[in-house]
Formats: sequence, C-alpha cells, structure tokens
Amino acid sequence: MSAVTGARLDSGFSKQTTADDAPMRRQVALPEALDATRDSFATSHLKEISYYVGGPEDGRPLVLLHSINAAPSAFEMKPLYDHYRATRRVYVPELPGFGYSDRSDRPYSPELYANAIIAFLTNVVQAPADVIAFSLSSEFAARAALSASERFLSLTLLSPTGFSARKLPSGGVGRAMHRVFTLPGLGQGLYQLLTKRPSIRYFLQRSYVGTPPEAMVDYAYATSHQPGARHAPYYFLAGQLFTRQATETLYAKLQLPVLVLYDRDANVGFELLADLVASHSNWRAVRIVPTLGIPQWERTADCSAALDAFWAEQG
Repeated sequence: MSAVTGARLDSGFSKQTTADDAPMRRQVALPEALDATRDSFATSHLKEISYYVGGPEDGRPLVLLHSINAAPSAFEMKPLYDHYRATRRVYVPELPGFGYSDRSDRPYSPELYANAIIAFLTNVVQAPADVIAFSLSSEFAARAALSASERFLSLTLLSPTGFSARKLPSGGVGRAMHRVFTLPGLGQGLYQLLTKRPSIRYFLQRSYVGTPPEAMVDYAYATSHQPGARHAPYYFLAGQLFTRQATETLYAKLQLPVLVLYDRDANVGFELLADLVASHSNWRAVRIVPTLGIPQWERTADCSAALDAFWAEQG
C-alpha cells in the first residue's frame, strides 16, 4: 500500500497505447490495491478475474465486493480488508471490467456479475462465506444468493442501490444511451471528463462527510486510466446494470441473514428499506451516522461493530 499512500500515481505515465484505447494516449501505472496476495482465475464462460486474498487460511471466509461506477476498485474495500485480515480469510475479487480483471469490449450485465460472484465463491473460496457488497454490487450479490444460497453464510449491503422509490429508465432508453456513449470520440471524451482528478474528487466529496483521502482519488484515477477501463462503466452510465424493482424482485426473496449499513447517500435513496426490514425477520439495518455513502471508510469502527454483532447473532 505504500505505493498508493506514499506517492501520487500520475508520476507513472508512459506513452504506451493499444488499438483498444488509442485515444487515451497515456497509461498510468496501476499499483496493487491491497496489501495482499493477488491471483486470478477463469472459467469456460468467464474471462480472467483477478482477486486479492489474505488472512489465516483456516479463518472463516469473508468476501468483499467493490462498487460499480466510473472508477471503482478493490481499494474501496481496504478499511474492511485491513481490519479483518488478522482473523478472517478475506477475499476481494475485482469484478469483470475493473482492476486487473478482464476489461474487454463486450456486453456487461447484472447476470454477468452475479455469475462471476457465484463462480468466484465456487472456484476460489470453495466454502460458504460471509459476503459484503458495496452499492450496486449489492444487487449482483443478492441475485447470486438467490441462485446459489449454499455459497453464502450471510450478506451485508453497504449503501445498497435498489431501495429508491425513483423509477429506473426503460431498457430501451438504456440501450439508446449506451449507443450514444459508444459513438466514436463522444464516449471516450465523456469518460475522460468523468475520470479527471477534479471530477473524481468532486464525486467522492459528494459521498464523504469529511475530506476524501487523497489516496482514494489517486487510486480511482489510476484504475480509470487503464486500457479498456471505459467499457464496463458505459453500461453503468446507461443504467443497464441496475435491476428494475430490485426490492421486490431480488431483496424481498432472500432467505439468508441480511444486514444493511447505511445513512444518507447523494446518489441513491432508501425509501423502501424500512418496510422491507419490518416485514422480513431475516433482515437487519443499522444507520452508520454520519456518512454519505462510503461508511466503511469514514466510520470503519462503527461498521465493524455492527458486522461483528450481526455475525455473532448468527452463531
């Protein structure tokens, strides 16, 4: 981690380009997101998926899933990884399209991400695990748990999407938006604008009560300046990675123990959460105050206390 916290990452510019990302013109060195062993795996249906792992091999498995946005990474889960690696076997996969995982130009969908999570739990973790998902990945994890509940001990959702009363755009609108984003020059220009340092800092500040650590800005900048970095975010920006009526179609159907850690969030709402928790005995919700969408960074101790109490309740 010293490579991230001890120096700014834009010092690693090179002139390397690829046919895939020729307009980018420059590439930033991407350091390891976590102080952990990094490995990868692939299946007949999934291209290379990178992951970090650390902690005692006989520890109870804990899987941390980063969010989905223009510049996400395993670095988002660093506080929880650092806290639990002394006692748990902690896995942090990099979902398709991000980090050191495959970033090829191909369709990205909720089904792809749910299948990747199931494949990771099956092929790498190989034992039931406590899973913590951040933001939109909460929907993917819920979808995975519905298909492969035997792979989960519990599920925790950090500032999850899918609980807003606001309706999502139609699938047709999303596909049209994606076509616009992928027009030659236009989409690349938009992505470059969103991933400039001032833009990254602006969006992080909206989700942070205090001042976001510069290391978060640095890593988001680095990971968003890799070949193929824009492909998966185009689907996110077009709204194609969200599940319509996720509260009813995903969350309400879960039978395993579920914990939600939330407070306020500049990007999503939680209007539908209280009713779901009240009507489902397997659900718990704890407000981590004051936070604006990234509780694991601003209130790590409060998050870990809520997590420990939740897991203790399961026995």
